[in-house]
Amino acid sequence: MPITVGQRMGQNTERQTREEIVMSDVGTRKLFENDRVIVWDFILEPGETTTVHTHTRDYVFCVLEAGGGEELFDADGTFLGAGDIKAGETHYVELQGTELVSDFMRYPASHALRNSGKTRYREILIELK
Repeated sequence: MPITVGQRMGQNTERQTREEIVMSDVGTRKLFENDRVIVWDFILEPGETTTVHTHTRDYVFCVLEAGGGEELFDADGTFLGAGDIKAGETHYVELQGTELVSDFMRYPASHALRNSGKTRYREILIELK
């Protein structure tokens, strides 16, 4: 499996519930996979935080719904920055060693994302094999 899954920041994995674990891969639900790509639907409701997860492939993501406040954290829970991503945007993200590099940010491949906005965040994420 291409994803290394950690636990949500500050949570005990034995007691985690659906509310505590938002996702366990790079997306909420796998939509398609073949020998070239994996396509994910990724949804993050207001106030939700993903588990710490690790990207191991380059990917493209297309924002369908912008939450209004996406916050990025490293694997230790340190705040790295906030994004102002808009619905309709598409970004390419390249894996360079242990970092991901996009047109708007450089950040660790292992990270968590929180929707601090008031509306749902949703994207389609396409991993390139």
